[in-house]
Amino acid sequence: MLTPEVRAGIASLNSLNSRLSCVIVGIESHICVTQTALDLLSEGHNVYVIADGVSSVNKEEVPIALARLRHAGAQVLTSECWMYEVMGDAKIAEFKEIIKVVKESAESTKEALQSLCKI
Repeated sequence: MLTPEVRAGIASLNSLNSRLSCVIVGIESHICVTQTALDLLSEGHNVYVIADGVSSVNKEEVPIALARLRHAGAQVLTSECWMYEVMGDAKIAEFKEIIKVVKESAESTKEALQSLCKI
């Protein structure tokens, strides 16, 4: 999914040619998500794949894709883990807003993670 337009957008964001931190969610974890993550990794970027934010028509593909990406150097984590990690400190004002999002999405997050863990 790193089309010329996306690459141009990355270049404009990354004028210092430093490593970007890229968060990946999407469908067809074993195709689009994997290829995008591998491309970003090969270009030296930090890649975070949100496990409960990816899917596939064939649910069996998801854990295989996540294992492959983890082995390739991507950080595979849950949406809740990523949100708290990005916040960094419970003392900042935005933390209370993130807690609301976590609570509001708790049931759907639980269902997604249970689906991943059954495979």
